[in-house]
Amino acid sequence: MDSANLVALSPTNALDERNIFAELESLELPLGTTLRSVYDDQPNAHKRFMEKLDVRIRNHDREIEKMCNFHHQGFVDAITELLKVRADAEKLMVQVTDTNRRLQDAGKEVTAQTEEMIRCRVQQRNIATTVEKLQLCIPVLEMYSKLKEQLDSKRYYAALKTMEQLENIYIPRVSKYKFCQIMAETLPKLREEIKEISMSDLKDFLESIRKHSDKIGETAMKQAQQHRTFNSAVQKQASMGYGKPLYRLNGKASSPQNGVDEEEEHDDEVLTAQDLVDFSPVFRCLHIYTVLSDRETFENYYRKQRRKQARLVLQPQSSMHETVEGYRKYFNQIVGFFVVEDHILHATQGLVTRAYIDELWNMALYKIIAVLRTHSSYCSDPDLVLELKNLIVIFADTLQGYGFPVNRLFDLLFEIRDQYNETLLKKWAGVFREIFESDNYSPIPVENEEEYKTVISRFPFHDAEIEKQQFPKKLPMSQSVPQVYIQVKEFIYASLKFSESLHRSSTEIDDMLRKSTNLLLTRTLSSCLQNLIKKPHIGLTELVQIIINTTHLEQACKYLEDFITNITNVSPETIQTTRLYGLSTFKDARHAAEGEIYTKLNQKIDEFIQLADYEWTMSESDGRASGYLMDLINFLRSTFQVFTHLPGKVAQTACMSACKHLSTSLTQMLLDSGLKQISMGAIQQFNLDVIQCELFASSEPVPGFQGDTLQLAFIDLRQLLDLFMVWDWSTYLADYGQPTSKYLRVNPSTALALLEKMKDTSKKNIIFSQFRKNDRDKQKLIETVVKQLRSLVNVMSQHT
Repeated sequence: MDSANLVALSPTNALDERNIFAELESLELPLGTTLRSVYDDQPNAHKRFMEKLDVRIRNHDREIEKMCNFHHQGFVDAITELLKVRADAEKLMVQVTDTNRRLQDAGKEVTAQTEEMIRCRVQQRNIATTVEKLQLCIPVLEMYSKLKEQLDSKRYYAALKTMEQLENIYIPRVSKYKFCQIMAETLPKLREEIKEISMSDLKDFLESIRKHSDKIGETAMKQAQQHRTFNSAVQKQASMGYGKPLYRLNGKASSPQNGVDEEEEHDDEVLTAQDLVDFSPVFRCLHIYTVLSDRETFENYYRKQRRKQARLVLQPQSSMHETVEGYRKYFNQIVGFFVVEDHILHATQGLVTRAYIDELWNMALYKIIAVLRTHSSYCSDPDLVLELKNLIVIFADTLQGYGFPVNRLFDLLFEIRDQYNETLLKKWAGVFREIFESDNYSPIPVENEEEYKTVISRFPFHDAEIEKQQFPKKLPMSQSVPQVYIQVKEFIYASLKFSESLHRSSTEIDDMLRKSTNLLLTRTLSSCLQNLIKKPHIGLTELVQIIINTTHLEQACKYLEDFITNITNVSPETIQTTRLYGLSTFKDARHAAEGEIYTKLNQKIDEFIQLADYEWTMSESDGRASGYLMDLINFLRSTFQVFTHLPGKVAQTACMSACKHLSTSLTQMLLDSGLKQISMGAIQQFNLDVIQCELFASSEPVPGFQGDTLQLAFIDLRQLLDLFMVWDWSTYLADYGQPTSKYLRVNPSTALALLEKMKDTSKKNIIFSQFRKNDRDKQKLIETVVKQLRSLVNVMSQHT
């Protein structure tokens, strides 16, 4: 049927089918279009197409089979040849491996020589590089050597030029080398050295003006004294601002209204500042620094040195207050200093400025006023006070003529009354000393209501508990407290007598009184208290009473404030009101007394410790604590009972300080270098004493300690003794350095020092005489512990 169908196909249909097969086999056109043409033809076209497709597939299969049959024998032959080649390849691989091994063995010497040649070539290249770099470095070194020669020959300008060449030309070429970096770091130092050397002329100038300031100031003040008739004109100029002075050091008046014949003024030749001092060095040095583009450094240096000289000038001699000449010399030096600065201001361009001089003058004015306030207080002679006032007026006139504001100096004239207050302070210092010397430092006894009222009328004391007590009773302070309070009020009255004559306002008088009272409290009374506390005959009982006294005096300060307020009628709420500094005075005195208590208590402990007489070689303890220690503890108990009236913190601090000092002293006794050997019996006896100390600490000799706080003062000593008593070295060494260690507070060096004393060093040690015979293992153990302790000590010292 297939044949019939094929025969029945028309030539046209056969051509179409061939085209379809060609398209399917070529895959050049989309298959969708080709397949659609098969289905879109006659009704039976699809069936015929499939039959034809099967025929074509069978034809292709036959062709493929023929091709495979044709090439099969060649494929088999190729596989056979390949199997033969594999055996030959294996043989060749063995031969190549053997040849490679023999080649490697033969090439070892060549390789070594090649590596040596490479190293030689590298060395040669390095040498060439080194020579090349040295050729770059040698000019730098030559220039630096030249710089050194120039510095040695003091050719500083040439040296600066050489430095510039080094920095800009030579060093940048080899800047990566360390010596060049060091050289570059050295150049600024050398430049600074040149600057310092160039200032030698300036230093000579500064020394010259320091020596001649007195004469310059004297000349200026003489001229000012001649122009005192123009005082009103000078004050007018000062009120208008800073201007040129009415007079200069050349002796020429700037105002024709002086009414003084210039020829008469020049009868005596007046030296000028230029005649006394050569100003050229400062100008030359300024020029040098300007050329170096470092003018600012020079200006700062000059101003700094002049500030130092100003401080020296403003520092008066201690005996200045004794004569008017001392004040005159002081004023001459200050005037001379500022006359020179005024000359520099007008002769240079910006070396000093008006703002700088104003700042310097303000600083000087503050210091001058402070000095005059202090030293005028020593002036007890009215004539000397008057001469001092005249000098201050001339001094102010002179500086006002150069444009300096002096209003505060004129205000100071109203404060000369301070010398009166100084006299009062000296008198009251004697009064306070007498009060303190006559005091018995015992609470004031009052037998009846009348005595009680008498005391509280003299001193503002109020205590509800004491008021409830029956007579007779005692007030906590001693007799010196109301006496001191009364004398302070008397001083205020005495100071007021002078202040009232100054025609000042109530506020100013109030301020004066408060300042005077502050001087009395902070200087006079404070000094008397400090001296009293330091006196050797003042014991612990007296010191305790002094602390109580200062506490009550401190509380009375507010009543002194009210006392002054009632006198002056100035409200204490006024902003300008000065507060009394009595609180700090009495606090400082109280702190000093507390410190003295701690010191004396420790000294007393040391006295008891010196009575200790241990038999350090005893075989066993006495079974009871040492007598000196029991006496010491009894002393401490009775002493701390006296502290019951002290503030709790003071008593606690004293108790803790005493326990710590006792613990330290006992430890030092054990570790004393003069003590060569200690027996276990002595350790046991020492342990009994420490137990008594711990029992004392646990008995709460002073209330207020929490838990076993006081016992911690002996914790270091306790752990040390426990270590030796228990002989627990394994635990100590194993746990050393750990926060949970049982013997955390035992220092290896301390343990080693004590163990060395127990070790057989003198060959006569009693402790180890027995086990040297019977227990040599224990001896070795001790030596091992000593070695380990020494190792720990060495490690600690290395870390330190």
